Amino acid sequence: MDLNQALREQWEWHWKHQVGPRLDGLTDDEYFWEPVKDCWNVRPRGTSTAPMAAGGNDFTIDFAFPEPSPPPVTTISWQLGHVIVGVLAMRNASHFGAPAAAYETWSYAGNAADARRQLDEQLAVWLDGVAKADLEIPVGEKEPFPEATMAELVLHINRELIHHLSEVCLLRDLYLHSNGAKL
Repeated sequence: MDLNQALREQWEWHWKHQVGPRLDGLTDDEYFWEPVKDCWNVRPRGTSTAPMAAGGNDFTIDFAFPEPSPPPVTTISWQLGHVIVGVLAMRNASHFGAPAAAYETWSYAGNAADARRQLDEQLAVWLDGVAKADLEIPVGEKEPFPEATMAELVLHINRELIHHLSEVCLLRDLYLHSNGAKL
């Protein structure tokens, strides 16, 4: 068995058959929609009401450290920002030679189309890296669990992608049924 291929295919199947088609046609209204009061979102710089906001350009992402309990409801833009930067871009930089990435310096997308482009770009880098990675080596100090193997990190990232992008799909469903919109 080619483990690199199997790990890639696990995510690619989920993307092709579940998540990818559900993200097609995402509108800016959905992208920024706040289903409840005090959501964490991606916002124009200087408009956040969260305890903290990070970003390197015109838009910032809401957050707090430590995270409040219970954590706030997050929007599609927040979920995508988290996946693009924290799940993918930072790992792409740490493990696959991509440019440095951090929540504090990222240029968050100010619309749904740019977020989708960023997501597609980061997924492509990640999947290319997974195809070539030595899955048996420890990930090292770049990760919270340095003794974990690269295979364990890939499995973790696959779970993160499935988890967060499923939340995006749920938010799209809520938007549809709350606003009478068509997806």
